[in-house]
Amino acid sequence: MSETRRQPQPQGGMGMGPGARPGMGMGMPVEKAKDFKGTLKRLTGYLMPHKVALTAVFIAAIISTIFNIVSPKILGQATTKLFEGLLAKYRGVPGAGVDFGAIKHILITLAILYIISSVFNYIQQYIMASVAQRTVYDLRKQVEDKLSRLPLRFFDSRTHGEILSRAVNDMDNISSTLQQSLTQLITSVVTIVGVIVMMLTISPLLTLVTLITIPLSLVVTIGVAKRSQKHFVGQQRALGVLNGHVEEMYTGHKIVKAFGFERRSIDEFDKLNEKLYESGWRAQFISGTIMPLMMFIGNLGYVFVAVIGGVLVTQRAIQLGDIQAFIQYSRQFTMPITQLANIANIIQSTIASAERVFELLDEQEQIPEAVEAKVIAEPMGAVTFDHVQFGYKPDVPLMEDMNIDVKPGQTIAIVGPTGAGKTTLVNLLMRFYELNGGRIMVDGVDITELRRGNLRSMFGMVLQDTWLFNGTIRDNIGYGREGATEQEIIQAAKAAHADHFIRTLPDSYDTVLNEEATNISQGQKQLLTIARAILANPSILILDEATSSVDTRTEIYIQKAMSELMQGRTSFVIAHRLSTIRDADLILVMNHGSIIEQGTHEELLARNGFYADLYNSQFTTGGTIDSAIEARESQAAI
Repeated sequence: MSETRRQPQPQGGMGMGPGARPGMGMGMPVEKAKDFKGTLKRLTGYLMPHKVALTAVFIAAIISTIFNIVSPKILGQATTKLFEGLLAKYRGVPGAGVDFGAIKHILITLAILYIISSVFNYIQQYIMASVAQRTVYDLRKQVEDKLSRLPLRFFDSRTHGEILSRAVNDMDNISSTLQQSLTQLITSVVTIVGVIVMMLTISPLLTLVTLITIPLSLVVTIGVAKRSQKHFVGQQRALGVLNGHVEEMYTGHKIVKAFGFERRSIDEFDKLNEKLYESGWRAQFISGTIMPLMMFIGNLGYVFVAVIGGVLVTQRAIQLGDIQAFIQYSRQFTMPITQLANIANIIQSTIASAERVFELLDEQEQIPEAVEAKVIAEPMGAVTFDHVQFGYKPDVPLMEDMNIDVKPGQTIAIVGPTGAGKTTLVNLLMRFYELNGGRIMVDGVDITELRRGNLRSMFGMVLQDTWLFNGTIRDNIGYGREGATEQEIIQAAKAAHADHFIRTLPDSYDTVLNEEATNISQGQKQLLTIARAILANPSILILDEATSSVDTRTEIYIQKAMSELMQGRTSFVIAHRLSTIRDADLILVMNHGSIIEQGTHEELLARNGFYADLYNSQFTTGGTIDSAIEARESQAAI
């Protein structure tokens, strides 16, 4: 099936992955969760089945970080050995020299530590990737199962983009955070604690000097983040508007060409692009100053450590190698602090995404299937509406007492103005919506006693708005019945008068329709949907002005094919042109959700009521119901 294109979404911050810098995304706008603690607790619950693996990740992260932290101290010992040997030789001490054997032993030990640290880091990343993907797999599966259980009301009240955003973008956000930021969080905390401990073992005084720079770093980070925040918000807004304009111009490019709108479209794009540029470069420039400022502050600390450390070395209060190790530790110290600030930003965004996913999972589901569902083995097509009551809102009834009795094989035409309830009647029949009162029966069986899949398999639909998916023509027709053979598909296409045009295409039945099926005409698309309905061979047909998109000659062929298809089947025809339903067994005239008239064409004309007025006025107003109603209302007003 064709997939709605997902527009690129500005992110609220990025993990410190390969190529990332500390401070990246620090000023990015973050959507905050309404219930941070509750959502975090619920998300943590999805990690509980992996407690053993997470414990292993935690231990591996600690071991890897500890070995990485100890390394500068050992490297400092090599420097001390080298300095002491050279100094003794310079002073002329007999037999003095550099103890290369000791240095070699230190370097081998150092190499082993680095290897062990890398191995445990690999183990940590490997296990966490598995845990993260399995957790998101379970969560994504729950979302998919939930979507299949949600009523049509849910999808009608939300845009497809909003639903996709929760099922795809928010899920990706959770996935990347679990895989990258959690391990980074552990590593950063352990690094900060470990570095402070190691610095204290070397020199409490130098440690105090280094810690003094922390408040200054926080002030700079918070200040820059606040200044860049408004520009990132503007960038996000401008990007959304620009994406909307590009998508609109792309999907409607034929209209743009037809009406000579190219110049105005380009000018509008340039204007929106300029806004995005202005917001973007300001946001990136201001947030980009975080790293240079942090380096400046770090260098200040480095200068203080070097000066004070040099004095301590001259006083023999500290070894030269320890100064080298301490300088490395001071370099390592600022990095995890910046990372923690960045992770806090990311986690806020992730919890907001998780909250949106959980809101979807908590949506009210459709009424469960009957425990002991009945099955209509050989449906005849009898349909009864028994005192049906329905409203999209509980306090606004649309149908208050609808009664219809349809015999097997009858053709029922449903007419009425836009909003009269024609499509609603079909939705209720297929149980896309649940009744507020009364019942609907098929062959004497209440539809609530049937499984929805079994109920809907009795119906074949040909709508005015064609629905085709990205795939071959053969697959689109074959969607009507699972397991249909090649010959059956071709026979259905011939019955719908689609075989000829299909064979004129370069790849015949293997022609791939694009996402919007724009590589064939609207009339050809309608022929394919009719072929699909013919292949389905349903007991009950629902036709929504199925021939409205084809030319007059093709319409004659289609009406013949539909007449043959409708033989012996119950058919509900939603009509927009009254001339097409004169031969119907029963015509239901609807207005404001109620059936105001019903009978055959001749009976309704003889009553000289609403239907008769519509039928007589349509020939002077273009032949459609809506135009006839407008004319009728205008005459009434006069």
